[in-house]
Amino acid sequence: MGQVETFSAILQRAEARKGGPAALAALVSKPLPVATLAAVADNILLAELTKKVFQSGFVWRVVRQKWPSFCEVFFDFDIEKMLLLSDEMLEQKAQDPRIIRNLSKVFTIRDNALMIYHVQREHGSFAKFIANWPTNDIIGLWAYLKKHGARLGGNTGPYALRAMGKDTFLLTQDVEAYLKAYGVFDGGINSKRSQQQIQQQFNRWQQESGRSLQEISQIISYSVGENSVGMQQ
Repeated sequence: MGQVETFSAILQRAEARKGGPAALAALVSKPLPVATLAAVADNILLAELTKKVFQSGFVWRVVRQKWPSFCEVFFDFDIEKMLLLSDEMLEQKAQDPRIIRNLSKVFTIRDNALMIYHVQREHGSFAKFIANWPTNDIIGLWAYLKKHGARLGGNTGPYALRAMGKDTFLLTQDVEAYLKAYGVFDGGINSKRSQQQIQQQFNRWQQESGRSLQEISQIISYSVGENSVGMQQ
């Protein structure tokens, strides 16, 4: 399509498609302030990681419906209690009909609790670590979760960060299609080079607009694709 648009041009189109500035603003959400996110208990963040792991490739609605039982079965995702669970205990819990019975995903709970435990030892809390990670390198945090966590690659890690309240863009179908059409990246969407190119463009839009990555990501999605509203982007 040619040169990448300014964010103001994207914003104007999104506003026109959604019925004006006020209507668009009502659809766009913002991340938590850094201090607020840093104060969140780490068991809550483990819960968000776990929820996204189970939602990956599955019906999100079913996971939400069963979530109170997940919290009960896994002791509200208390980090220390998760680390004390043996393989046999996890295998037993994976057979509980109140949750989604997927053994490999159940094992990720302990694996990701261990990641959080190691971060706690170095940074005080996982929440502080996540909150203080610079958003101009959010893809670096994606890579950290993929490398040190379990089943947090692809979109799973970024969606979990969004659910936590961490400022991140998401490479949804609409956002990816837009970025590809304007030549923002020139390789596979998951390659390090492509993600660096995408990060650099989001950084430029952020400098131009003063908005969060989350807002920019959502507004791009509302400026293109099917004219649907109310979907998480």
